[in-house]
Amino acid sequence: MAGTVAVAQARAGEPDTFRLLVEQHSRALFRLAYRMTGNEQDAEDVVQETLLRAHRHMGSFEERSSMATWLHRIATNCALDLLRQRQRHDKGRESEDPEGHPIVERLAGHEPAQDRLFFNVQVKKRIESAMARLTPTERTAFVLRHFEGRGLDEIAPALGLRVGAVKNTIFRAVAKLRRELEGLA
Repeated sequence: MAGTVAVAQARAGEPDTFRLLVEQHSRALFRLAYRMTGNEQDAEDVVQETLLRAHRHMGSFEERSSMATWLHRIATNCALDLLRQRQRHDKGRESEDPEGHPIVERLAGHEPAQDRLFFNVQVKKRIESAMARLTPTERTAFVLRHFEGRGLDEIAPALGLRVGAVKNTIFRAVAKLRRELEGLA
């Protein structure tokens, strides 16, 4: 009941109540955004844009779903927008540091654990690369299902798809990831 009262107060423009909702949901939104974008700064941008959109459109929230579901849908859309934008404008930026040197060169050292660190970095890069090869819809469906634990009935409206299409999208994403990551295990 307290959640419904808080939502009603936030819809009425009560700033302290909206701040409470932000505090309550921002960590989960960041986790979702980070898993979708693979980048901390991009995730922070997605969360900020999500909260701005939510604040602007709070009056249109109809309580047909929970506040968390509504915010996750906004965050998903913001992350998809960013991923599409990144696809168009930013190919290959993670392979080099700001000075243009390959990241692998920064791993050189004389520490005995360096081989392990190098392997861990390579595994992480391979997983990130595999995730980046998914379409934005596949990546979003996969993240929502396997990282966020969302049900198909929650994912479908977030992506604007039917449940059957979501199942197929997740299946394709898993198949692509398996192919890309063969030999890692």
